[in-house]
Amino acid sequence: MNKNTVLGWATLIMVIMGCILIGLAVYRYADVAGWGFGAVGIGFFSIAWVFNALKGRV
Repeated sequence: MNKNTVLGWATLIMVIMGCILIGLAVYRYADVAGWGFGAVGIGFFSIAWVFNALKGRV
């Protein structure tokens, strides 16, 4: 596995976790805790975007 493959897998895992957290925010925690889960899910998407942008440059 080279560095680009590792970044690709990390991006995929982060996107999946972001979807799970946003899904929890929408369906499971509809109160104030849902806002926190949603914010963390969006943060996971942001970090995954950075990992995807780093592929081929590292």
